[in-house]
Order: sequence, then C-alpha cells, then structure tokens
Amino acid sequence: LCCECGQFHLLPDNHLYNFQDEVDDELICHICLQPLLQPMDTPCGHTYCFKCLENFMQEYNFCPMDRKKLSFQQCHKSSLLVRNLLDKLVVVCPFKAECPQTMQRCELEAHLQNRCPGFKKYKSELQRKKNPVSKGKEEPPTKAEPNTPRDPEAPSRGSPLVAESSAAAVVSLGTAEPGLVNPAFEETEEDLPQRASLVAETSTIEIHREDPEEELGMRIVGGKDTPLGNIVVQEVLRDSVIAADGRIAPGDHILEVNGVNISSVTHCQAVSFLRHPGPVLHLMVLQEKGFSNKTAQQDSNSATNREVIHVTLIKRDRSEPLGIKLIRKTDEAGIFILDLLEGGLAAKNGKLSRNDRVLSINGQDLRQGTPETAAQIIQTSESRVNFVVLRQLGVQLSDPGEDGSTSNSSSSSGGSPVHHRRRVDQSHYRRKSTYQKGYISHEKTVAIKKEPKESLGITIGGGRDNKNKLPIYVTSVQPIGCLFRDGRIKRGDVLLSINGIDLTHLNYYEAVSALKSNAASHSVILKALEILSADSTDPSLDIKERGFSWSPLWITWLGLPSYLHCCQDIVLTKGNLESWGFSIVGGFEESKGNQPFFIKTIVPGTPACRDARLKCGDEIVAVNGVPAVGMSNAELIPMLKEQRNKVTLTVVSWPGSLV
Repeated sequence: LCCECGQFHLLPDNHLYNFQDEVDDELICHICLQPLLQPMDTPCGHTYCFKCLENFMQEYNFCPMDRKKLSFQQCHKSSLLVRNLLDKLVVVCPFKAECPQTMQRCELEAHLQNRCPGFKKYKSELQRKKNPVSKGKEEPPTKAEPNTPRDPEAPSRGSPLVAESSAAAVVSLGTAEPGLVNPAFEETEEDLPQRASLVAETSTIEIHREDPEEELGMRIVGGKDTPLGNIVVQEVLRDSVIAADGRIAPGDHILEVNGVNISSVTHCQAVSFLRHPGPVLHLMVLQEKGFSNKTAQQDSNSATNREVIHVTLIKRDRSEPLGIKLIRKTDEAGIFILDLLEGGLAAKNGKLSRNDRVLSINGQDLRQGTPETAAQIIQTSESRVNFVVLRQLGVQLSDPGEDGSTSNSSSSSGGSPVHHRRRVDQSHYRRKSTYQKGYISHEKTVAIKKEPKESLGITIGGGRDNKNKLPIYVTSVQPIGCLFRDGRIKRGDVLLSINGIDLTHLNYYEAVSALKSNAASHSVILKALEILSADSTDPSLDIKERGFSWSPLWITWLGLPSYLHCCQDIVLTKGNLESWGFSIVGGFEESKGNQPFFIKTIVPGTPACRDARLKCGDEIVAVNGVPAVGMSNAELIPMLKEQRNKVTLTVVSWPGSLV
C-alpha cells in the first residue's frame, strides 16, 4: 500500500486518487487517462505525466498525440499555475469507510500520515500480521528479504508474499504444512481492490416464450468436441426472444439449461437442449463484464472451511504455457482460476482446481492483483512457478479438465521469439491439413436425365455475398422435383458446380440464375460435397427442427476443405496501455496434433469489441500474414502480444448454430 496516496499500485506507476468531481479533460494525461501528475510540456504543446512520458520515450521517439519527433530532453515542467490547479483538485480519502473526509490532492499524504483513522487502523493491522501474538512455544516469524532468491526445494514455515505496492510490505504464511487454514489470509476491511480489473460473473436468466416452440433467436458455437470447450453465444438476432429480454449478449458462456449442466457436452447435444420447447427456459450464463473500475466487495466467507494450498508447477522452458485462465469476480476481491486447459501443465499436475483464489505466485502478493499482473509474473519465471491458493472446501464449479481455455491476456505463455514464416499472399488460405474432427467430407457427382420443364426441386442458401461468405448449400429438397426422385442430393450438401459451371465463388442470386438456366436442359450433372458425421449416433445433421428455419450446424462447417474457405483480414488498433481484448484456444498439442485457433471470448470495452467484426468461434488463420497452422498456443500468444498498436488477423467466420 502506497503511503502517499493510500492505494495499491506498482512502485514505478503513478499514484492513484479518488476525485470528488469529474476532472476537466484539459487536465487529463492522454497516456494514462488520469489527471496529470508532475505535468511535463512538450515543444508541440501537449502535456503528460512525468512518469508516463518518461516510460513512453524509452520505447518511442515521437509525441503520443501528434506523432511529431520528440526527445525527453526537449520537454520541461509545466507552469506553476498548471501545477497549482492540479494540486488543488479535491480528492476523497481512500479509507472512506472510516474516514469520509475530502481534501486537496496536495494535502492527502499529510492527512494519511497524521490524521486518517482508516490508515492508522491499516498500519496497526499490518503490524499485527507481521508480529502475531504467540501462543505457547512458537518461533517468531522468519524475516524474508524481498530480493533474496529462495530455494524452492528448501522446507520453510511460510513463503513470503511481497506486496506489489511496497517492497517492505512482507506477509508470512505462518503455516508449517501446505493445506492448513491460515489466518494471515483472512480479508480485512483495509484490503483495497485494484483498479481496471477483468471481471466475470455467473447469473441465472429466466426466458419466457408465449409460443413454447418459438426459437430463442441466438447463434451458438463451441462444445466439448471442439477446442472451444464451452458453449458460447456468437450472435443475438434482432427482434428475437433473447433480444427482447436483453440480458444475454455475444460472448456469454452458457453453463446450464433448465438445471442441466452443458459445460461439458458436445455441440449437437447443446443444440438439442436449447431447442427443447417450453414456455419458460432457465439459463445459467457466465458473462465477462470487461475491465471495471468499480470497487469489488470483500470476500465475506470466514476462514473456516477454507485451506491454503501450495502448488509448484515446473515448466520445461520459459515459453511453455501453464494452461490456466484467471479472472476477477464482481462480488469477491482477488484472482480466481476459471479454467484449466485439458492436457495443460496445470491440469496434468492435478493440484489446482477451478474457483481456487490465487494468493501469491512466486512469492508476490496477488490478493488484490489482476490477471494481467499474474500472467506477467508467470511469463518472467524461468522454470518453477510456485502458487499459493485459497480453496473453499466443498465448492467446485465443475469437473476440472472437461474444458480448458487460455487467454492472450491471462495465459501463462512467455515472450519467446517466433521463427519467421512465409507470408500469405492468396485471398483463400489453404491449410496443410483440414480440421475435420468427427466429420468426413465426401465429394459426389450426380448425373440426372430429366424433362426440360421439370424443376430440380431444391432451395438453396449461402453465397459469397452472405456476411459469412458461405458456399452455396441445399436448404431443402422438395418432393416435386427430379432431385427428390433421384435421392442422392440431400439437405446440407454444398453445391460445387452444375454442368461444369463453378458455383463456389458465386453470390446467392448468381447461383440461383445458374441453377435455373441449366435446369432447362435434358440432362444435369451436379457436383456436390456431402458432410457426414463419423459417429453414426451423432444427430448433428438430423436434429428435430420443431419449427426452426433450417441451416447447417456450426460444427459441420468446420469439416469443409480449405479451398471453400473465404478468409477476411481484420485490422485492429489499440493504445499502448490496452490489451487486444480477446482470448484464443486451439493450436498444436502433442496429444491432439494440429487444431485451428478459435476466438473464445471478446472482452467488452476493448479494441476487439469496439471493432465489432471479430466473433466468438472465428478461426484465426494468420497473424500479420504469418500462417498460424502448426503453431502452439505458446507460440501464437507471444506473437500477438508483440504487436504494439496494430495487428492484422486473417480469419474464417462460420455462422453459429441457430437455437
């Protein structure tokens, strides 16, 4: 805890203040977007915080606002008038529960040191934790030097937790064995939450339908038979039941349907559950709320029925991911484990569980930390990663290992260099191998003799003018046409050509015109692609529609050969202090071979969300022209992080299954 501003922040970072009123935009630093601290003027007329500008100029040689050439030596302190205006801004005491006073910013440090009852209480509590009252014969707590490396194999009574805000704030675990309840980790009123944390929450939503068979009006992706694992909402259709309710949004994870856990079912099973008719539908969803500045409530659970657990994971090399996704919750302070990637290092170790609260990593206190801070600690560790977690006994989200994901903002991958690969020049990227898990694509040629006036008797969908740029596919085979009588063309077949005319690059109306004109002849030769499920019991292509307008399931599109994929380039831009705002799953794994990379979540309020073109379930084919095929998660994530302000993603987007 910083003794000058009374808030938690890293030593190199600016102080944090709670301002009573909205601050004029002219007094805001456009690097940190906070009121200016130690303001510095540039020759081009812009003003930034001293620390913000100093850190920025270590990497760049231009002004952040107008990009004019600039060196730090050319900048100078702002005028005394500006500094006085900033110092007189009114702030609220950070310990407002015990001290509701307001004061000028320049007076806060003296207030904390001399007059604030809240800060005085915090210091006494901290002192009490450092020097607990001994009961019976008990050794005094071991003093630990923050900068002294410790042998992870050496037995100790407690690993020191070094607070991010001060190297002097050392807290001892004080337990002889891992797994004992530890009063050193009881939350107190003085523990202050970190700003700008990624938060997620679960909620139960009740959907009412006047017509029990009316479709919900959303598209879903994912399932345990795909790298996405969970069922994720890709899109909410306008004027639908879900849109009218307004509580479910793209990116939400559906965990339960009418009390049935669907977090570990196949895609087709999830579609069946969600298409089940009924006047009332109960959905449990996990919703990422974005980066929040709101104060999180303290954990109200008592120390009883909780245990502190020590876990050491050993990486084979610095870049190896741990396979953990970390989140913040809205109702509890700290970082929690949301997911363990199946086959990942953490899942194989088996000692970490979903919903564990991370207290420290490698001795650094994370009780008020963020997933980004935790990821940075993990990335900089060479081989051993030592976790201390708090587990609520009897509480577990679901079976760990059923589903896993890792995030580009909270994954454990390091920043190892990625070998240069050839750039992609063609608009249609052809993969070395096509991901067809559970599906087989079979090309067939159908030759039919017919009367000139006899229709083919099919309806079609898709077309390259479609927003997903789909190939032409059959939506129905009518019982009045020659194709129904022949029986070889089926609903869901992708039409490749008719009488030698290529249909794969046509828009919808061009395809209708080509089919009609060629249907007037005595003979028709159709080439089509049929996608079959390798599992004969899989109902993927024959799920009861019950009034739903038919369209192929999302998972069947994954079986298409790559020459039918229509890729698009999406260029994202961001500021220096932002993350891209999406998480990915997939990539090469020894146990599963090559898998595509999929977008799993898009965080509200981030560049990916604002751009609005990326969707959950989109497949990343290349990054800045470098093919992603054959890469592991540990290779692609550092590559994305290395792109500072701009990245070009080549993606394939398939429409989710309609429910």
